[in-house]
Amino acid sequence: MAQAKKFLAFDLGAESGRAVLGLLEEDRLRLEEVHRFPNGPVRVLDSLHWDVLRLFSEMKRGLRMCLQQFGPDLASIGLDTWGVDFALLDRDDRLIGNPYHYRDPRTDGMMEEAFRRVPREEIFERTGIQFMQLNTLYQLFSMAFRNSAELESAHRLLMMPDLFNFWLTGKKVCEFTEATTTQFYDPRAGDWARDMLERLDIPPHILGEIVPPGTVLGPLLPSVAGEVGLRSDVPVIAPACHDTGSAVAAVPFESTAGCYISSGTWSLMGVEVAEPVITSQSLEYNFTNEGGVCDTFRLLKNIMGLWLVQECRRVWARQGESYSYDELTQMAQRAEPFVALVNPDDPCFLHPTDMPAEIRAFCARTGQPIPEDKGTVIRCVLESLALIYRSTLEKLEAMLGHRLEVIHIVGGGSRNRLLCQFAADATQRPVLAGPVEATATGNVLMQALALGEFSSLQEARNVVRRSFEMVPYEPGDPGPWDAAYARFQALMRPAPP
Repeated sequence: MAQAKKFLAFDLGAESGRAVLGLLEEDRLRLEEVHRFPNGPVRVLDSLHWDVLRLFSEMKRGLRMCLQQFGPDLASIGLDTWGVDFALLDRDDRLIGNPYHYRDPRTDGMMEEAFRRVPREEIFERTGIQFMQLNTLYQLFSMAFRNSAELESAHRLLMMPDLFNFWLTGKKVCEFTEATTTQFYDPRAGDWARDMLERLDIPPHILGEIVPPGTVLGPLLPSVAGEVGLRSDVPVIAPACHDTGSAVAAVPFESTAGCYISSGTWSLMGVEVAEPVITSQSLEYNFTNEGGVCDTFRLLKNIMGLWLVQECRRVWARQGESYSYDELTQMAQRAEPFVALVNPDDPCFLHPTDMPAEIRAFCARTGQPIPEDKGTVIRCVLESLALIYRSTLEKLEAMLGHRLEVIHIVGGGSRNRLLCQFAADATQRPVLAGPVEATATGNVLMQALALGEFSSLQEARNVVRRSFEMVPYEPGDPGPWDAAYARFQALMRPAPP
């Protein structure tokens, strides 16, 4: 039997980072977690930052642990992270300050200021990207607006995975799927929207070359290889460096009549398309066209996902009551249904200091019963997520002009059986949940595809179906969900002036 090929995937999320080894043998893929480490914002004075030096140190530790546990014969290394955040380098390639966290409040009010210089419609027409104040465009504009010394001294902008790739290989490039999250990549021109940036006083000279997913960046730097004990000829590959791009690469589609939800801190819900959908309708619905793998785009909606549950759990732990996610889900299952609903995308949930209090305040503001106990709070969040999935599905079908027959839920949120069932009930579509480790799986698949192990993306996705469990959920009684959806739609409508 041929020896399994070994691919190391670094997957850095907003809560944690991991080094995961993918072992590809014949027509099966097996994943082994090598190293897991915490991640999250660090508050310094009034700002939120990422601790990128510690993260890079943890990655090197993961390389050493992989060598110790599985030997030196790695085929390649690839990494993915969240989108929109970036680092600035000076003319000597040194880091300028600590990269900001996307929830830092410096972007408050910046979208409206930017629209005074470049109209909202024009920004969408150029980029096709959903409007969120955390987008790179508004982070950079907030720096230009305040005459930031950091921005003035910057010689190169690198998105977060591109920074780590630079530290691993010495190559300063921007991977395509990550570049599209900025809201200043022009998909029609296939390049940065430099003239638009100039009108916002953002210097376009800080932007570098864009490379497609699956690019072999080069071998590990000798200094890194020597430090961790690996061969210096191990290639580093840019898979889809945006974690959602990697997750969608692993969705086991069997036809174009399916959509996906990459479920975790965020819920990314959408479809795979050959060309970006930049229309008055997609602008009205505030959908986004992010880069995908193998010459595709991802028409999707960024929905505030299990972040609301994560933050409730964190607040309760701080108050001395620690619960696992399974315990919270069980409490929600026992709670009374449809007591109250929230709009998960309301700005009040972006960076609250007390999420349970914010949820109760939203319910009070909108004239609903206030969920008092923890189970009811969590059930309120999960039911509201399922209802926003229904709303998003309806908009996707309107833009595409055809019915989407099945919903694939991938990522960590696919383990939440209650949410998966709620999604099937609310949308009246069958749900297929899995793989759980979609991002690491897609990362590994794109490395293998780059090295010629697969002839096509579809062949790689066939391996996913053979290798991982998929859990089906069938829709239940639509009646209660239809009634709840009518209430939910009223909450989503803007308040009268």
